Amino acid sequence: MSMTSFSSREVNHDVSKAKKAAQAGPVIITDRGKPSHVLMTYSEFERLTGKRSNLGEDERARTADPHQISSPCSAPLTGKYSGLQCWCATRPKQS
Repeated sequence: MSMTSFSSREVNHDVSKAKKAAQAGPVIITDRGKPSHVLMTYSEFERLTGKRSNLGEDERARTADPHQISSPCSAPLTGKYSGLQCWCATRPKQS
């Protein structure tokens, strides 16, 4: 398995090239010359974690409920969504 390295700027400039490189093995993404992220195929992620996620099913389930509104903050929702609680306020706190 080969490992390739791209700067954040290179990835932003040519995402397609980075994704193609990830087909051959993990791609190390650097910020200011230091490794910061790894890009890999989803199948490689599943292999490493041993987890299978049905992202499509999760998204369908989330959007099936019209009362489940994705708001990026815990501010009160207004307008036609008034009275509903933001998902930020209902999710478990992470420590």
